[in-house]
Amino acid sequence: MTNLQKADAGPVAGPASAGRKKRGLGLTRVTGTVGPLSIAVTVLWLSLIVLLPLAALTVTSFDEGVSGFWDAVTAPAAVASLKVTILVSAIVAVVNVVMGTLIAWVLVRDEFPGKRIVNALIDLPFALPTIVASIVLLSLYGPMSPIDVHLYATRPGLIVALAFVTLPFVVRSVQPVLIETDREVEEAAASLGADNWTTFRSVVLPALAPSILSGGGLAFARALGEYGSVVLIGGNIPKLTQMTPQYIQQQIEIDRPINAAAVSVSLLAISFLVLLVLRLFAERGQRKEEHAP
Repeated sequence: MTNLQKADAGPVAGPASAGRKKRGLGLTRVTGTVGPLSIAVTVLWLSLIVLLPLAALTVTSFDEGVSGFWDAVTAPAAVASLKVTILVSAIVAVVNVVMGTLIAWVLVRDEFPGKRIVNALIDLPFALPTIVASIVLLSLYGPMSPIDVHLYATRPGLIVALAFVTLPFVVRSVQPVLIETDREVEEAAASLGADNWTTFRSVVLPALAPSILSGGGLAFARALGEYGSVVLIGGNIPKLTQMTPQYIQQQIEIDRPINAAAVSVSLLAISFLVLLVLRLFAERGQRKEEHAP
C-alpha cells in the first residue's frame, strides 16, 4: 500500500515541480518599486552630464539675442558646412545600411575561418581613437598613398572615414535580430518555390527593417557630430569638405564662442530629431509585436 501511494504521488509531484522550475527560469515577471534615492541619483547624474551642459550651451548661444543666434546659424559658411555634413552623413548611412546588413548576414549565417576575428574587428571603431583612424586613412589615401588612391580633401575621403566609424552601429543592430529570426519561415518559402532573393525580400527583410532603420539612423546621427576621423583626411576646405564640427572648432579658434554655441545647438537639434524619430518608430514596432496574434 505504501509503495502504491508513492507511485501515485510521482506523477502529481512532477508537473508541480516542473512548474516551479519553469518559473525559476525567469518566465514570471518580477516587479518592484524604485526607491526615491535611486531616482534622485539618476536625475542628479543625468543633470550633471547631460542637462546642465546642454542648458549652458543653449544659454550661451543666445547671448546676443535671437537675432544674433539666427545670424550665426544662417551665415554662409555655417550653412555650407551643415549642407556638407548632412549630405555626407546621409550617404554614409545608406552605404552602411547595405554593407552593415550584408556583414551581419555573413557573420550570422556563414561559417568561415577567422570568423571570430572578423566579428571582433567590427567593434574596433568603438575602441580606437578616431584621430588614429584619421591618421591611418591619411597614410593610406593621402597625397603619399602607397596604393595610388588619393582621397585627401575630397568628399569620398569623408565618406570612407565616416563609414569606418559608424559601421558597427548597423552591424550590431541587425545581428541579434538575424540570430533570433525563425529559419523555418525561410525554409517554408523555399519549399514553395521562392528563390533566395525572393525569400530575403519577402520574409527576411520585413523582419530586419526596424533594426536596419535603427542602425542607419544611429549611424547618421553619429556621423553628424564626428570630428576626429575626418579632421586630417578631409582637409577642412570650406564649402567642399568642411563639416560642421570643424566649422565650430574654427569659430572657437577665432574667438567667436557664441557663434560656435549657436551652430552647436542647431546640430544638436538635428541629431535629437533623428533620435526622436527612431525612438517613435521603435515604440510603434514594439506595439505591433505586442498586439500581433
